[in-house]
Amino acid sequence: MERIDFEKMGGLVPGIVQDARTREVLMLGFLNAASYAKTLESGFVTFWSRTRQKLWMKGETSGNRLRIVSVSTDCDNDALLFRVEVEGDGLVCHEGTVSCFTRPVALSAQAGTQNAGAHRG
Repeated sequence: MERIDFEKMGGLVPGIVQDARTREVLMLGFLNAASYAKTLESGFVTFWSRTRQKLWMKGETSGNRLRIVSVSTDCDNDALLFRVEVEGDGLVCHEGTVSCFTRPVALSAQAGTQNAGAHRG
């Protein structure tokens, strides 16, 4: 098991959730050491709720649980990527959508041009 660096962000790491089949990014949450251990033990993504200050298994009430297919860490071991199969009706976001990332942000034409040559690593 990779050693995850929970210290950089005060005991938390971001966890990106991606549909294993479609590759769509579904959501982002935060994990502490306890939620990470619970995630690996249960096979379902379990976050640390920063507002409620407790462990929170995504889908525990809605039925839209996130069954882990694979887990990867980034090169600094301070972020996680969960590829998952969604159980239930597939509406992961609490607003009733498949993904939490549904709100486009307008970029200025200049910003789009500047970003065109950005690092593609």
